[in-house]
Amino acid sequence: MEQLLARFATLGNNTKEDPAALLTQLIDEIRPANANDFESARRTLQALCYILNTNPDLRAGLRHALSLINQNYRHSELYTATGILPNTGFFAEILRRIGHTLLPDVLDPDLLRTVLRKVFHKPSDKRWVMGVGEDAWQQTIEALRFDEEPNAPALPRSISEILRSLRVISYWIAAFGMEPELLRLEPALETYESPFVTQNNELIAYIDAYPESWRNPAAQNIDEKHLRVLHDQCREVIERVRKHAARDGTSIRLTFHLQRLQQLIRRSEQLLDILADLQDDPDGTTAYPAIVRLFTRLVRDECQRNNLQQHWRQNVELLALRVTDNASQHGEHYITETRREYWQMGRSAMIGGVIIAFMASFKILLAKADMPPLTGAIAFCLNYGLGFCLIHILHGTVATKQPAMTANAIAASISEAGGKLRNMENLTHLIARTVRSQMIAILGNIGIAIPLAALLSWLVFAISGEHFVSPEKATHLLEEQSLIHSGAVFYAGIAGIGLFLAGLINGYYDNYAAYNRVPERILQLGWPRRLFGEARMRRVSAYIGDNLGALTGNFFFGFLLGGTTIFGVLFGLPIDIRHVAFSSAFIGIATVGLDFIPDLRLLLWAALGVATIGVMNLTVSFALALNVALRARQVEQAQWRLLARSVLNHLIRHPRDFFLPPKVKAHESDSAAR
Repeated sequence: MEQLLARFATLGNNTKEDPAALLTQLIDEIRPANANDFESARRTLQALCYILNTNPDLRAGLRHALSLINQNYRHSELYTATGILPNTGFFAEILRRIGHTLLPDVLDPDLLRTVLRKVFHKPSDKRWVMGVGEDAWQQTIEALRFDEEPNAPALPRSISEILRSLRVISYWIAAFGMEPELLRLEPALETYESPFVTQNNELIAYIDAYPESWRNPAAQNIDEKHLRVLHDQCREVIERVRKHAARDGTSIRLTFHLQRLQQLIRRSEQLLDILADLQDDPDGTTAYPAIVRLFTRLVRDECQRNNLQQHWRQNVELLALRVTDNASQHGEHYITETRREYWQMGRSAMIGGVIIAFMASFKILLAKADMPPLTGAIAFCLNYGLGFCLIHILHGTVATKQPAMTANAIAASISEAGGKLRNMENLTHLIARTVRSQMIAILGNIGIAIPLAALLSWLVFAISGEHFVSPEKATHLLEEQSLIHSGAVFYAGIAGIGLFLAGLINGYYDNYAAYNRVPERILQLGWPRRLFGEARMRRVSAYIGDNLGALTGNFFFGFLLGGTTIFGVLFGLPIDIRHVAFSSAFIGIATVGLDFIPDLRLLLWAALGVATIGVMNLTVSFALALNVALRARQVEQAQWRLLARSVLNHLIRHPRDFFLPPKVKAHESDSAAR
C-alpha cells in the first residue's frame, strides 16, 4: 500500500499518472475478498490511517490527488441524479435498469459520478462501504489532515458545485410539488402558499448569500433553519397525500412521484448539512460526519443503480400498503371474536359448501362433454369464476379465500414504528382467532360439500339408472386426492399461490374503484338512471364500489384454478391444482360411483390427502399474503421470528383458542336468557 501511496506523491511531476486510476487501485487494496467481511476492510482502513498519520509526504500526495479530481470533474450530476429516481416513470425505469444491466451505458469522462462508478465498480461494494461504519471513514478523512493545506479566500470549487446542485434540486422540488395528481389529492396547495414553492424562494436567497459569507465574519449571517422548517412542511404534505391515497386510492405513478419527492428533499438536506457545518467551521472537522454520510449513501446508490429488486422495493411499498389495506377492510369480516360470530361463519361457509357441491358436479359434466382443450379450459374457468362470484353475492364463504384477506387484516392491526412490532400479545390473539375462524369455515365447506355432492350423484343414478361417474372414474377421483398416489400436496401449494394472487387482485381492484371513482362515474351515466331510476342506480353504484375487488378477485381466482391445467398441458409442465373444498366434493361423488363400497385403504388416503390439501392451501396463501403485508409496513425479519415464537407459545399454553369458539361469558349468558 505504501508503494501505491508513493505514486500519489509523484502526481505533480508525472503527468501520465491518472489520479482517478490510482484511487481505483487504492480502493482495490482496501476492498475485502468477501464483501461481508467488514472487519477485514476496517483493519485495512486503519492501516491506511496509520500510514497517512506517520508520513506527511504520502498524505500530501493523496490529498493532492483528491484535489485534482475535485477540480477536473463536474459534481452536479452526482448530487442531483445518484440515488434520485428519474422522471421517466416506474415501468420505464424498470426497462432502463434491465437494458443497462444487459448493455452498460457509456460513461461521461468529465463527471465525478463516473469516477465514483470506476472506483467502486463492484455492486457488492455497497456492503463493505456501509459495513465498516461511518467512524472508519471519518478517521480516514481526518488522517488526510486537510487543515495543512493553505486557506484560499475564494469559495472552493466543491462548495460552488454543491450550491449549483442545490439550486437544481430546489427547482425540481417546486415543480414536482405542483403536479396535477398532487393538487387533486391536496387542493390546498393551490389555494394557499405551497411549501414546495416557498422552499425554492428561500433556498435561492440562501444560495446567493452563501458565497459572500464564506470566511467573512462581517457579512450578513445566514442559516438554513427556515429551510428545514419548509422541508418538514413538504413532508407533512406528502404524508397527507398518502393518507388521502389510503382513502381515495393510489396509482403506481403517484407512488413513484411521492418517492422521488422524498428523495429530493432528503438530498437537499444532506447537502445543507455539509454547507451549514462548513459555514460554522471552514477549516475544522465539524463537516466530516455530514460528508461521510453523503459519501456512503452515494456509493450505496451508485452500486445499486441497476438493481431491480431495490427499485421494486422502493416504489411498490405504498402501493402494496394500499392494496393490503383494501384487502384488510374485508378481511376483518373473516375473523370471528365471539361465539355468535363463530357460528355465523360456519353458516356462511355452509352456503359456500352448497355452491361448491354444484360447481364440482358441473365440472364433471363439463369433463364428459369432451370439448376441445381450449374450449374446455375456458368452460372450467367460467364454472369456477362465476361460482365463486355467486358465493360472494349470496354472502357465503370459501375457507381458502380467507388467508389472503385475513393476513392483510392482521398486518393492518400492527402498530409499527421503525420496523418494531408492538402489542405482540394482541397480535397473537388475533392470529389465534383467525385460525379458528378458518377452521370452522373449512368444516362448514366440506361438511356440506361432501354429502350434497354425494346426494346429487345419487339423484342422477336414481333418475337415470346410470352412475354419475363410472367406477373407473370414481377410483381415479379418489387417487387424485390421495396423499400417496399423486402430487396432491404440490398441486395444493399451486392453488395456495393462486389464492394469494387472488387476494392481491382483490385489493388492487378495490384500490382501482376508489382511485378512479368508479361509483361516482357510474352515476354519471344517463341511460341507466332513466331506465332503472335514481335510487336503484345509487344502490348499484355503491355495491360496485364496495364489492368490485371481491367480485374481480373471485372471478380471476376461478380462471387461475381452471387455467392451471391447460397451462401445464400447453407448456409440458406437470402442474395441476387441488382445492380442499372441491377435493372433498369429489370424494362424495366417487363414493356414490363405487356404490358406497370404496376401497377403504384408498378412501383413507384420500381423506388424509384432503386434510393435507386444506393445510397447504391455507398455509401457502396465508404465508405469502402475510409476507407482503408485513413488508409493506417495513416490519423487520427479526420481528417475524418474535411473532412466530409468540404464536407457538400461545398454541402450547392455550390450544383451545386456535380450534374452538370462546367460552360463553356471564353477560352473554344473561343476554341470551333475556
